Amino acid sequence: QVQLVESGGGLVQAGGSLRLSCAASGRIISVNDMGWYRQAPGKQRELVAKITGTGSTNYVSSVKDRFTISRDNAKNTVYLQMNSLKPEDTAVYYCNARAVTNSGYLLSREYWGQGTQVTVSS
Repeated sequence: QVQLVESGGGLVQAGGSLRLSCAASGRIISVNDMGWYRQAPGKQRELVAKITGTGSTNYVSSVKDRFTISRDNAKNTVYLQMNSLKPEDTAVYYCNARAVTNSGYLLSREYWGQGTQVTVSS
């Protein structure tokens, strides 16, 4: 099993910045794609950004000019740098990763973090 531990959420004024971190731990053979999703109350969960194991990235159009996703493979950690935050960015942000583990056999599956609240005041 893989645990995803998130940090960095909080309250920030419009125009400010936050950096989210998510560290994966467990009997990890490899971590493949990693990403960040967000969900506001009453809204669908949406993909914000993702990054492949080789560093290719993509973003939802609403954050493309403001957010940057990156990863540190030595630490099995993914980051989301969020700049020029807007009130509409307010949501619970979830880390997501696909990882291969060894629990007597190799298993590839998707994991989710617990979520971290990001609130942007106007």
